[in-house]
Amino acid sequence: MGIVLDTSALVDMERRDASLDDALKPHLDEPLVIPMVVWAELLVGVRMAATPERAARRRARLEQLRLQVPLIPFDAAIAEKYADIFADCLKNGRMIPQNDMAVAATAMQLGYHVLVSRNDESHFRSIEGLPVLTLSAS
Repeated sequence: MGIVLDTSALVDMERRDASLDDALKPHLDEPLVIPMVVWAELLVGVRMAATPERAARRRARLEQLRLQVPLIPFDAAIAEKYADIFADCLKNGRMIPQNDMAVAATAMQLGYHVLVSRNDESHFRSIEGLPVLTLSAS
């Protein structure tokens, strides 16, 4: 299988100053991808940094990440999965953030897990058929 990296996991790694290799030890042989919506959310973090120095550090970290992990565009096939997830959420009265629907749709279309932080997994787990991995606490 592979792993779709959610913003929550990447932010958690940054806060702990953890590398991808350290954070993903049990999954190092699996392909990793970043949905374009996650990339956009990470860029917002650069723009919202408290200081220019912190913004520069975040941007450098993102550029390094982009060299290691491919970005996946939101295409027609992922849009189909997104529509399925959105409709299911409406029918069941349990809406989740739309960007997270796009992350989940990417994972489902690719047949991958989604990796989230320890604090951001419950709404992902509410999506039927979505395999969810939680970033370890260490």
